[in-house]
Amino acid sequence: MRNTSSTPDARAENVDALIASRLLALRQARGLSLAELAALSGVSKAMISKVERAQSSPTAVLLAKLAAGLGVSLAQLLTQEDSPPRRLRTRDTQAVWRDPAAGYLRRQVAEHGAGSGVDMVEIELPRAARVAYPPWGGKPYAQSLWMLEGALRVDYGDEHFELAPGDCLDFGVDRALVFKALGRTGCRYLLVATPG
Repeated sequence: MRNTSSTPDARAENVDALIASRLLALRQARGLSLAELAALSGVSKAMISKVERAQSSPTAVLLAKLAAGLGVSLAQLLTQEDSPPRRLRTRDTQAVWRDPAAGYLRRQVAEHGAGSGVDMVEIELPRAARVAYPPWGGKPYAQSLWMLEGALRVDYGDEHFELAPGDCLDFGVDRALVFKALGRTGCRYLLVATPG
């Protein structure tokens, strides 16, 4: 697996501020109070408030709960909505975020609003990392996972899949999802989502 930890990415340092502003904007656009979003997402008012003030680095699981409560994709919490569409998105302009709990790295390769109509995300899961997401509460959407390196187990509700490089899995966010890196190394895969 490619090593990205030896090259610190300054863009990742500003992600907490971006998440804070996106969460606040999306919550206010839907006319939700902290208490209402807490009820929809299962995240406490205090934690939502900390994330909105960039006083806490949220985990992927926490972000997924908030996104589900808001009825948006995870990418919508991690990217600027008003950024102009670009035909070419060079690697150094792609938003990068590292989960503080699981340590996985998420790179936003393409954004839904950039003209293609899909979100493309590259994920690097460290060895033995496990990330669990609840079912989306809003508008569920479809996604495809293309395995690039390593081995991965995906639990999609009651279905279980083990993927090797080159494998492709289609699934939605309508059921609980668990991603687990298998083997002696981490893994890398590409997620392509078509949000509603």
